[in-house]
Amino acid sequence: MSTTGTEAKKSKDVQHGPIHYPLWFGGSASCLAASVTHPLDLLKVRLQTQHHGDKKSLGEMIAHVMKSDGVKGFYRGLSASLLRQITYSTTRFGVYEELKEVFTTGVQTPSFPALIAMASTSGFLGGIAGNPADILNVRMQNDAALPAAERRNYKHAIDGLARMVREEGFASLFRGVWPNSTRAVLMTASQLASYDIFKKELLQRTSMGDNLYTHFTASFMAGFVATTVCSPVDVIKTRVMSAKTKESFMTLVTRITAQEGFGWMFKGWLPSFVRLGPHTIVTFLFLEQHKKIWRRMHGYDV
Repeated sequence: MSTTGTEAKKSKDVQHGPIHYPLWFGGSASCLAASVTHPLDLLKVRLQTQHHGDKKSLGEMIAHVMKSDGVKGFYRGLSASLLRQITYSTTRFGVYEELKEVFTTGVQTPSFPALIAMASTSGFLGGIAGNPADILNVRMQNDAALPAAERRNYKHAIDGLARMVREEGFASLFRGVWPNSTRAVLMTASQLASYDIFKKELLQRTSMGDNLYTHFTASFMAGFVATTVCSPVDVIKTRVMSAKTKESFMTLVTRITAQEGFGWMFKGWLPSFVRLGPHTIVTFLFLEQHKKIWRRMHGYDV
């Protein structure tokens, strides 16, 4: 067969038109990322929930966890973290990609404000879906830092869910759902929408191609934006979910502002970025590879 004939056959084999990716890609990529960055997430939670009069630095907290529990201590609550990604991230990524597909035409892609609106909607739904697992994640990570008499000692995520319903009632699964959903809106809008914009600008304004370097750069910048935007709500969410007693949002904000000043808004920012930066990078790298493999398997031009 001639070279021209071979190229013609390849051209026929390549599919064109819109590509519909599976909804679970975002959840799968996030689970893989969570498995890598879980120790950083644990350190962030410990720093945000420590008492005002007994503060430890990031280095001191690392040494404390290592001394108390060894290496396995950094993976406390991993099952809850994975359950959270399966519920929260699958929902927010899936809804976001579906909305983008609906509003993308052959000649026009969604504007930046439209992307933010789509991401906010998907983040809100993801926050509600992932709230039970998020509570477990915070509790299991923070458990070892509590006095022995106050520890919950959940065996794993499913045991934690069952005990929460049995001991605290079904409503306990949605404790802190509003600050958590607010955080999810901010997180998804600042992370997913900003990644798409950064990637688009890098491709249009630089000589970078649609490759690993571009994905890394765009996800790094998205992680920085997301950490800064979400920090205040993240602190509130962590305090509410780890609390032994119920306290309203405004009462909590008033109390910690009086005790700690406005510095509480960015308490744990560095460990948050150290955790969220790599998590965002790894998530989008895995997600882009999911999509690349899917396109190859289904005969789309890559």
